[in-house]
Amino acid sequence: MKSLLYPKLRLDLFAPMLGYAVLGALIAGFYGVLHDQITYSISPEYFTRLKFLQFHYADFGFPARVFVAEIGFLATWWVGLIAGWFLARIAVPALHREQARSGVLWGFGIIFAGSFIAALVGFLLGLRLGPESDLSNWQGFVTSRGVVDLPSFVRVAYIHNASYLGGLIGLVVALLQLRCQKNKVAPASGSCQSS
Repeated sequence: MKSLLYPKLRLDLFAPMLGYAVLGALIAGFYGVLHDQITYSISPEYFTRLKFLQFHYADFGFPARVFVAEIGFLATWWVGLIAGWFLARIAVPALHREQARSGVLWGFGIIFAGSFIAALVGFLLGLRLGPESDLSNWQGFVTSRGVVDLPSFVRVAYIHNASYLGGLIGLVVALLQLRCQKNKVAPASGSCQSS
């Protein structure tokens, strides 16, 4: 348990691990920018009535689309930083440089795919919501935030929440795959051995 809470890191491996974490932050941030540009097109109110208020500190008076891009980056960069760090913590100490790089990049791909597929599922679930749908659980937003197009607002909420969930599932899958790859290199360290 102590090694999990206070891991021992070789100083020469810290720079590459930090580099993968920063790369993860950049990839996630740019994913967030594109993601939010698309969802802003579906429901501008999700941003003007909710996200603009949450990220008011980042509003420098630029046009709405620029502010949406800022929000997308700020809402996701930290997820990529954490994901990149955990992927690198498994890959860098255990694998050769090329294997570690391909393993971490493959992990980023799995996380991206998980986020993207989950966002599509969220979108499809949200499409089922029409004017006749029971959105009574969301009426607080109509009252407190002045939302006019509630079905579109809820649709985008589904997309955003599903995307985070898909990213988390993707991270778990990527970490398990990297762990299996690590165990193939050092079979005595655990399961996932090929027979």
